[in-house]
Amino acid sequence: MLEALFLGLIQGLTEFIPVSSSAHIRIVGEFLPNASDPGAAFTAITQIGTELAVLLYFRKDIVKIIRAWISRDGSPEARLGTLILIGSLPIVVLGYLGQDYITNNFRSLWIVATTLILFGLILGFADRIGKREKTLDVLNSKDGIAYGLAQSLALIPGVSRSGATIALGRFLGYKRDAALRYSFLLAIPAVFGSGLYELKAAMEDSTVSVYSMPEILAATVVAFVVGYSVIAWLMKFIATKTFTPFVIYRVVLGIALLIALATGALSAQ
Repeated sequence: MLEALFLGLIQGLTEFIPVSSSAHIRIVGEFLPNASDPGAAFTAITQIGTELAVLLYFRKDIVKIIRAWISRDGSPEARLGTLILIGSLPIVVLGYLGQDYITNNFRSLWIVATTLILFGLILGFADRIGKREKTLDVLNSKDGIAYGLAQSLALIPGVSRSGATIALGRFLGYKRDAALRYSFLLAIPAVFGSGLYELKAAMEDSTVSVYSMPEILAATVVAFVVGYSVIAWLMKFIATKTFTPFVIYRVVLGIALLIALATGALSAQ
C-alpha cells in the first residue's frame, strides 16, 4: 500500500508538467522494494485521478464548452468542443491497435531514456522559436487534428502527453498558457476512456498489475489531490516562465538513465 501511495504521489506530481508521468512511474518502480514495472494498467487507472483534478479545476470552462457544443451556437467554445472530440480520435485508434506494444515493447527503459531526451530537446526548441500570438479562440480543424496526433505520441512512455501537445502548440504559434490549457482539455476523453478500460480489466483479472485494486484506487485518490495542486501551480508558473527547467530536467534524467542501463545498474525490461 505504501508503494502504491508513493506512486500515486509521483503520478500527481508529473502528469501535467511536461516530463512524462508514465516514464516516472516506470523508473520509480525499479527502485521500490518490489523492484518491478507497476504496469501500463496501473498508470492508466491512476491517471483517472489526475483527470478528475482537471475536471474540477477547469469545471467552468468545461461547462461552457459542453453547453455551447450542445446548443451548436457557433461560438469558439462550441468549436473547441468539436475539436476536442476530433483530436481524441488518433490516440483512441492507435491505442487500441497498438495495445500489445504499449503494454510490453514500449516500456523498455532504453526507449524511456531516449524519448525523455529527444522530446525534451524538441520541447525546448519549439518553446524557443514558437510565436506567442494565437489563443484557443482561433483554433481550427487542421490544428486540432495536429494536436490529436501529437497527443497520441504519449502512448510511448517518456514522450509526455502535455509535452508533446505543448511543443506542437508552440510550433503552431499558440501562447504558452493556451497550449497548456488545450493539452489539459484534450486529454480528458482519452485518459478517461483508457483509465476506465484498464479499470474494468483490472477488476476482472488481478494479474494485470502487481498492486491490488484497493491499492490502485488509493493511489488514484492521492494522484487526484496532488494533481489539482500541480495544475494550479503550473498555470501560474507558465504565465511568466518558460519550459526550460523541464527541458533540462528531462535531458539530465534521460542521460542518467542511459548510464545506469549501460553500466548494468538497471535492467531495461
